[in-house]
Amino acid sequence: MEAIPRIGVVLSSGGVRGVYAHTGFMQAIQNLGITVSASAGCSAGALVGGFIASGTSLERWLETLAGVTSRTFWTPDSLSSFLWKMTARRGRGYTGLSDTSAALQFTRDNLAVNTFEECLYPFHVLAMNLGTGKKKMFSEGELAPRMMASAAMPILYDPVRIDGEYYCDGVMIDFAPTDAICCRNQLDVVIVHYVSQHFGAQQEIGAALQDSWAMLEIVSRLAFREKPWYQSGEPLSLRHCPCGCGAIVIAIEPELPVMRWPVTRGGDTARHNAREQAESLLQPYLHALLNDPRKLPVPASSVTNPASGCGTHT
Repeated sequence: MEAIPRIGVVLSSGGVRGVYAHTGFMQAIQNLGITVSASAGCSAGALVGGFIASGTSLERWLETLAGVTSRTFWTPDSLSSFLWKMTARRGRGYTGLSDTSAALQFTRDNLAVNTFEECLYPFHVLAMNLGTGKKKMFSEGELAPRMMASAAMPILYDPVRIDGEYYCDGVMIDFAPTDAICCRNQLDVVIVHYVSQHFGAQQEIGAALQDSWAMLEIVSRLAFREKPWYQSGEPLSLRHCPCGCGAIVIAIEPELPVMRWPVTRGGDTARHNAREQAESLLQPYLHALLNDPRKLPVPASSVTNPASGCGTHT
C-alpha cells in the first residue's frame, strides 16, 4: 500500500489582510481533502496557523473572525497618554503604540490547547530576537506568547518578553519560514501561502508616505527589501526545495484587495478570494498531490542560493 504523501503548509506574514486570507486558504485545504502533516507561520500566518494546529475548528474560528474589530487586537494609547510619554518622559521605555495584552488574550481565547507539544501536528512560528537580531523558530512551550511575538510589528506593538529575551515580528527576518518544516518533518510537499504586501514602482514611495500610517509603510518596505526565494510573481509556482530535502514547494500568491491597518472592513472579501483562488489553483494538481507528488510538473531548474528561508536553520 502506497504511503500517504506528507504535506506541510507555510503561512506568510500579511497584516490584518493576511489573517483573513490565510483563513480562506485553510478552508480551501480542508475542502480539497488535503491532510496537513506540519505547519509553520510568520506574523498573521503564525496566528491562523496556530489556531488551526491547536485543534480549533475552522467553523469556530470563522464565527470568531466574523465578530473581530480592530479593538479586539489593538489598543493604542490615547493621544494624551502618548504625548505625556513622549514629552514628560522623553520617550523613555516607550516601545510601541499598543501593548499586547488584548491581542494576547484574544489569542489564548481561540486556542484549543496551550502548548506546541499538544498541537495536532508539528507547528512552528518565526520571531526575531531583538537582542541578537537573529531569527528564532519556536516549536515548544506555551503557544500564545510565542504566536504573539511573531506578530508584534515594531512601532505598532511592544516587543514580547519570553524567557528573559525580547522578540518582535518575524517578518523582520523572513516572510514564510519554509525551513522550519521541510527537512524536519520528512515532507513530500510544502505549500506556501504568500500574501505579504507587494510594493509597486519606487516612484510610488512619495505618495505612500503621504498616506495614513506612513511610519508603518517605512517599516514594511525595510522588511520587504529582499525578495523571498519562492516568490515568482505568478499565481502558482512549483520548484524543488533548495535545501536538498527532496520536498516540492508549491507557492501560491493570490490577488487580494488592499486592507489598511488596522481596518477589518473588507476582510471577508479577502478570505473569500483567497479560498476561491487556492481551490482553483490547486485543483489541477490535486490527484498528484494526494497520491504521488513525484508526478507534479516541477521545472528542472531550482534555486540554489535562496536569499531567505530554506537553508538557514536556526
